[in-house]
Amino acid sequence: MSTDWRISSFNGALLAAYFIPAWTIVAFKIMVSPIHGLYERPSISVALFISDHLQLAGMATVRFAWLLALGRLTVVAFFAIFLVFITRASIRRTGGCDEALAMALGIGSVISFASMVMASQVGETAALRLHATELLMLLGTAIVLLVERPAQAAQPQVDRNAVVGDLSFQQSQLPYNR
Repeated sequence: MSTDWRISSFNGALLAAYFIPAWTIVAFKIMVSPIHGLYERPSISVALFISDHLQLAGMATVRFAWLLALGRLTVVAFFAIFLVFITRASIRRTGGCDEALAMALGIGSVISFASMVMASQVGETAALRLHATELLMLLGTAIVLLVERPAQAAQPQVDRNAVVGDLSFQQSQLPYNR
């Protein structure tokens, strides 16, 4: 049985399978049509908060929408880099992919938390549930990543049944080497 898959790597791959397509579609809809894309279901709480509480002008709303799309695409990029890293067994065993996963979790958690707070302020319960679910998934993986022991290099296995008399690989004892 292969033991080079860590729980955080497997959990991160599952998160990437959700966040890459979901957030990419939302970000591209915002990039194509900023106002219309901002008022769709995944970002409605942010759009309502901007229009109700911040009272931004049209161009400022477009810039905020593009900033949200850029943040989502940044998270998608870090998840994609993480997936590339876990395809290599040597990187996965040593934990070299954890930095990309941690960046995706950190930025994604901030975006989801801010969206959740905005949804609670404007009273959008469906968006609140969506962002709370995304935040809990991201935080759960972050906790697993923090609690899991650091990856260690594979140590060579010692054959316990080897003959003790076979000392061919040991250093010879010379008179000046004592």
